[in-house]
Amino acid sequence: MRTMHPTLLIGPADWDAQRMPRAEFQGRLDALWRDHPQAGGVIVYGDAADHGALAYLTNFTPKLEPGIALLSRSGEAALLVGGGINMIPAAKPLTWVEKMLPLRSIAKSVPQWAMKLAGGTLLVGGDAMPYAMHGELFAALGTAPEDATPTLQSHRRRKSVRELSLIRQASTVPGKAAQALALARDRNVTDAVIAAEYAAWQAGAQDVRSLFSLDGGRSLVPFDVPVAEPADPMQVYLAVRVGGYWAEGFVMLGAKPNASLDAAKSALQAAVAQLRPGVTPATLTQTLTKSGTHPAALPAVIGIGLAVQEDLPLNEPLAAGTVLSLRAGVLGEHSGVIVSALVAVTETGSDVLWSAP
Repeated sequence: MRTMHPTLLIGPADWDAQRMPRAEFQGRLDALWRDHPQAGGVIVYGDAADHGALAYLTNFTPKLEPGIALLSRSGEAALLVGGGINMIPAAKPLTWVEKMLPLRSIAKSVPQWAMKLAGGTLLVGGDAMPYAMHGELFAALGTAPEDATPTLQSHRRRKSVRELSLIRQASTVPGKAAQALALARDRNVTDAVIAAEYAAWQAGAQDVRSLFSLDGGRSLVPFDVPVAEPADPMQVYLAVRVGGYWAEGFVMLGAKPNASLDAAKSALQAAVAQLRPGVTPATLTQTLTKSGTHPAALPAVIGIGLAVQEDLPLNEPLAAGTVLSLRAGVLGEHSGVIVSALVAVTETGSDVLWSAP
């Protein structure tokens, strides 16, 4: 689910060569070159809101202003960092790329890099790039690069062993946050959600984002002003990032019997049981929405990883290594409910990493 992101990302994002060695990034680049044999290099854009592709290839997370990676098949690499030359020392620990240049040097840096390429130029993340920067980049190249965003998106869907390890670590955090939420929910909405967020930070989250309902689960909102009353039932959405990888979850807590909650849980359990390699997101969506739908729970099936919502074609069979968030929701006239689960597709079935309590 799309939530408001901080103006300045503050969580630690240093590159840990033990956890994610340089060879992991080289393998990702090699896969890109295999799918584009005529390419000599790739330009990768990322910003604070959308940097999954940039982090996938360089580990770099732009904290405030955007960043652009210039990566070549020969191994030469440079990173254009926003914020001026004074930001370069702060950017160096975030990536394996050693050569750093100010982002404002696009007009000079990009042509110099492109002249050395033994092949064409690819572009990843161009649709997220500001219009003026897009025009400046194309003018610097003198030609339109080939869009390799779909190729990289397909590579990112299937997680490596190291990625799965980090996602498993991230998936332990929503449970701790949900437990804190349950313990505090009788006080008031503000205290309960803050308690959940604090538990996530204490568990090592780099970033925590939340939404909650004030109308019985019919809609979800971010914090605006303190809410001094408790909510029953209490619908909350939590997304956390650990080691660069996201985990998310919808939690519904209530003291009274709830037929919609029972129906949503049943649909979620059926979808989890159905999940295995070869099943399509479209098929899972039919199962998850059989008892009803909730606008905030759509798409009912999303990919998750370096972005809280990764591209996932509805009719493409799922492969082992894909990590999904499955959401089941029911919206009534006076109330609504959403529950979810994080599930990894394995070679023989699936592995539930976290599920709503």
